Amino acid sequence: MDHAQLAGVFRDSFERETLGPEWATTSDRWRIDSGKLCGQSNRNHPLWLKRRIPANARITFTAQAKTNVGDLKVEAWGNGRSFAKGVSYDDATSYVFVLGGWKNQLHVLARLNEHDPQRLELRVDPTGENPRLRPVLPGVNYRFAIERRDKKTLIWRVDDVDLFVFEDKEPLVGPEHDHFGFNNWESPVCFDDLTITPLAE
Repeated sequence: MDHAQLAGVFRDSFERETLGPEWATTSDRWRIDSGKLCGQSNRNHPLWLKRRIPANARITFTAQAKTNVGDLKVEAWGNGRSFAKGVSYDDATSYVFVLGGWKNQLHVLARLNEHDPQRLELRVDPTGENPRLRPVLPGVNYRFAIERRDKKTLIWRVDDVDLFVFEDKEPLVGPEHDHFGFNNWESPVCFDDLTITPLAE
């Protein structure tokens, strides 16, 4: 894919009727609904931003689950065209971020394979006493912030709470790892107010 790299801050509020020319879809189940990007039963077929993102960037957006199943998922620093070839998503090209995955049981940060035994995970506590372990509630807008400043250390925050800090010894950088995408398995979800900010090296 030959797409221009972001030269400055990129924003998308999804205030339109169609996905638009900035996005490449690997599923026909992505849609714009009342000013939000929504998907259901995409089965790990992402919607990729065509523009390339730099190795160091801050990515923020809101995410909302429509049911108590949760499962809010995005990908960062992938190749901009990949999707699951089978039931198990073990062939990603990116870092995969899942909030309330596996029917609201886990928060996960995975590298290339969301089922990797080496993935970072937190088991959800239904009591919600620990902010890092709270389940995803339906209808709530969660503010995601994903950041990489040194080409190797990922920081993932949700509503200003640090979920994971991951220093990758073999960081995903270069021409096959320079795209951002929204993803989904089965449960209905929506995303909004995307901002991608390039950061200095």
